Amino acid sequence: MLITVTTDHEPATDLGFLLHKHPDRAQSFPVAAGTAHVFYPAAGPEECTAALLLEVDPVELVRGRHRALGQYVDDRPYAAGSLLAVALGSVLRTAMNGRCDARPELAATPIPLRIRIPALPCRGGADLAVRLFGPLGWQVRADPVPLDPRLPGTGESRYVDLRLSGTLRVADALRHLYVLIPVLDDAKHYWVGADEVDKLLRAGDGWLAEHPERELISDRYLAHRRAYVRSALAQLAESGDPDDELDNALAGPVVTEVPDRSEPLAVQRRGSVLAVLRSCGARRVLDLGCGDGALLADLLADPSFVEVVGVDVSARALAAAQRRFRRLPEHQRSRLSLRQSALTYVDDSLAGYDAAALVEVVEHLDPERLPALERAVFGAARPATVVVTTPNVEYNVLFENLPSGCLRHPDHRFEWTREEFRRWAGGVAERHGYTTRFLPVGPEDPTVGPPTQLAVFTRAEVS
Repeated sequence: MLITVTTDHEPATDLGFLLHKHPDRAQSFPVAAGTAHVFYPAAGPEECTAALLLEVDPVELVRGRHRALGQYVDDRPYAAGSLLAVALGSVLRTAMNGRCDARPELAATPIPLRIRIPALPCRGGADLAVRLFGPLGWQVRADPVPLDPRLPGTGESRYVDLRLSGTLRVADALRHLYVLIPVLDDAKHYWVGADEVDKLLRAGDGWLAEHPERELISDRYLAHRRAYVRSALAQLAESGDPDDELDNALAGPVVTEVPDRSEPLAVQRRGSVLAVLRSCGARRVLDLGCGDGALLADLLADPSFVEVVGVDVSARALAAAQRRFRRLPEHQRSRLSLRQSALTYVDDSLAGYDAAALVEVVEHLDPERLPALERAVFGAARPATVVVTTPNVEYNVLFENLPSGCLRHPDHRFEWTREEFRRWAGGVAERHGYTTRFLPVGPEDPTVGPPTQLAVFTRAEVS
């Protein structure tokens, strides 16, 4: 299997920095399918071509531990597909992640690229290649490969000679190939499990959510496993940023204050969360679902919080938070970072923090997405302390301006009773090694309880 990447960006040999492979050396790397070779057929200042050649061991694929093939004679070892995509992700992983310590500004810069895959299975014909790569900024040429060029009239095979040209970041180009090569082939040489959803979302970050063929891409990449496809599409929908109207999650709530209290409920809520974070001694804090940054502002005002990270799926919310903090003094602004990420899939960069706050977040998720949030926050990130607040639906009867049966916010998918919240929190704590305690937020009615309910999760080994 062969793929080549060519640039005429000057000096063209900068491609070696971006790929982390020196143009003057041929290198070989063992991979599960055999051996991957990286070399440069041409390396000059005006044009440079890097090639990845995957030398597949079909005997190993039939008889080895992975047993990806059912017989020795098979097109899998010879035509581009998931074997090549896996090798691409393994050998060029750092380039795919957009890292280039030697030339960071170059890694962030789109450069002219030409990519060729001479033998690529394309179930759907050349038109499908155009539909998949075209919306990503590529000029696409997909020439059908004849069954036998020596015998005119034998027709065309299901393979194409794919050529792409465009001006893109190298990292983006590699991620496009990593996802779309097996999609065009519509086959994978290995068992597809739940972790493939995370792989798809990571590689598709920044482009897949807005792709007009995202459903087809997800379906084929995940080997038509419907549960995984539904999960991927749901998370892509969460990470999208619709252009036609402001995200519903950023709309104003129906109720903003509790009866007979001059202080808005949101202020009382943030004060309660801050008190918990201070009492547990947290210094590095995540605000998960930070919105426009109201809690972030309170955290930054307290110098005991030395690192504050705001995370939200909405680009518009993060833009609003960025505007809020652009005039902060440098000593405060330097403690803050903002990241776009969905809380329903694992983000390794969120691990290792002292505490995380999810303030009025869980009720914005569809109930079937809560296990994914649980896995990402409590199973993977695992902060020492997690603070969760959510409305107490029993209190809604005391809001005079809230019609009977309505929820407090147009984007709420549910609102829990006190018993429902305790049952959910208790299950999460038991499954992931946390203890829980519950606190009221706002004036507590003797019959229906407080307007907001708060749970403090403490990881058992630090309690």
